[in-house]
Formats: sequence, C-alpha cells, structure tokens
Amino acid sequence: MDALSEVLRVIRLDSAIYLNGEFSEPWCVKSPHSCTLAPIFTTRPGRVIIYHLLCEGRAYVELQDGTRVALSAGDLITFPHGDGHTLGGGSLAKPIHVADTLPAVLANGLELLRVGGGGTCSRFVCGFLLCDPQLSQAFLGGLPQFIKVNLREDPSGQWLENTLKFSVAQGGHGGAGSGVMLAKLSEVLFAEMLRRYLRELPAGETGWLAGARDVEIGKAMTLMHHRPEHPWTIAELAKETGLSRTVFSDRFRHFLGVAPMTYLTRWRLRLGARALAATSHSVAQIAFDAGYESEAFGPHDAFDRPCARVSGPVQRSRDPPACARR
Repeated sequence: MDALSEVLRVIRLDSAIYLNGEFSEPWCVKSPHSCTLAPIFTTRPGRVIIYHLLCEGRAYVELQDGTRVALSAGDLITFPHGDGHTLGGGSLAKPIHVADTLPAVLANGLELLRVGGGGTCSRFVCGFLLCDPQLSQAFLGGLPQFIKVNLREDPSGQWLENTLKFSVAQGGHGGAGSGVMLAKLSEVLFAEMLRRYLRELPAGETGWLAGARDVEIGKAMTLMHHRPEHPWTIAELAKETGLSRTVFSDRFRHFLGVAPMTYLTRWRLRLGARALAATSHSVAQIAFDAGYESEAFGPHDAFDRPCARVSGPVQRSRDPPACARR
C-alpha cells in the first residue's frame, strides 16, 4: 500500500456521474461553487468535488479571475476545492446556469443531453465526488485551484476513458447495476487524476502529495495511516524508513510542514471526529480505536506532548480500558 491509497480507502468517497452531454458551438455553462450545488446532488454532508471529461471536440474553462484554460479531447479537469467556473465553446453564447438546470438534468439520468447553437460539437461526461471534509483535507488542502490531465497519454488512461464512455452509454439506457458501476468508475477516475498529478509534480515541491511521493517519508505516512492506533514513536518510524531520527524529522517537516507526531495526532483527531458524528460508539471506545488510552486526552495535550500517548504503551484488548484522569 501507499499513503494515497490508504487515505482514499479511509475517506470513503461517494461519487456519481451526472451528465452525458453534447454541446454545439456556441455554448456556455456557468457553474457556481460546489457548495451551492451540493444540496442538489446529495442530502449527505461533505465536500463536493466537480470534474469534467472532454471525450470529443474542444472547449475552454474560464476561472473566476478571468483565466482561460483550453481543453482538448481526453482532458480531465477537476476542481478539488469546488471553485466556480465557466465551461464553453465558441463565442457570444447566452450562458446556461447550472444551479437552475441541474435538477432537470439529474431527473433525466444519463440520457444524452444536447444543447448549443448547432456548430462544432463537443462531448462531455461530468461527475462529482462527495468526501469527508475532515479527512479529505489531509491531501486536498495543498492542491491547486484546478488540475488538468490528459487520459490519452498512455494505454491505461485510454482504457479508463473508453470504459467510462461505454458505461455511460449503457447507463443512459437504464441498465441494471449501471449506477453502482459508474460510481466506482468515477472514484477510479478521481484516483487516476491524483496519481497522474502526483507523478508530474516537479522536483522540489512540498506538501502532502510530494511527501507521499518521497520514498522514505511516503513509507512513514503509509504506516501512520494504515495503523493510526499503533503507539508510534519518532524512533520507530525512523527505523522503519531507514533514516536517523533527526534526518527523518527534518525531512518530514520539510514536506508536511509539521512534526511527525503532530501530523499523526491531527489525523487521529480527524478520525475521532468522524466516528463521533457517524457512529454510536462511546467517546472511550473512539479514543481507544484512535490510539489513545483516555477519552480526556484532548487536542491541546496532543500538540504539547512529543508522542500521542498518555501513560505508556497501549495494551490492546477486545474492550477499551476504563476511563481515567491523568
């Protein structure tokens, strides 16, 4: 496993493809910030990420600051922070506002939607992902306003695009199980985007994904995410990565901006916050599952102490230990 795979496994993405569209020039579609669209997409709380895959033709994306990004066939553009944007082709087209038309689009499923002025056509598949705002912040926080990658640069990307287009076509006919299959493909598409972006990061970059790409720091991140309940220490993590404690700590800070134990503590607290909101487990059970011996062990304690423990190694058993004051 790797750090990115571990995080994607834990945050439990929910996703769907919501538009199979053919747009003829001139055309223009305005999309607001995804927080405006979120209640239309889903009743569940979370962070909504929008993406567009251009399957045929040409188009542009205009950002809110006026910057234009050209799109060609095979381009996948994703907005990790849900920023508003305009998608279009040609010029002098009356804009269609997504917030006004989205309910009708969703009601029609994946039937091919045709709009525009009758000129050169472009085909799009558009989707969204809903992810936990607490846990996703770990790797989304350092991402740019948008990410554009092309799926036609290698056979794996071409296979993914062709599979997606075929599945969308089948979904338009209401095939049994098509919704579940498209949701999984949507998640694969998002993971592939992150993987390609990670691969193309220039040398010298810092941040979560750059740390995940680094051999030694990425291994430490993977261990912490895979076993957050383990009583990790700097010495143990340094040994696992083959680095000295000083070099490991310095390199971790270089990429992530915080000390290893601070990073681990924040991740544990995010896991605990999600468990408090999503489960009926007791505070003691959630604290124990996250790696703490006491439910009274709060965030201020965590950041002031060199290690995320209260009073020695955690003794694992079926039941959490009785709550105790420090």
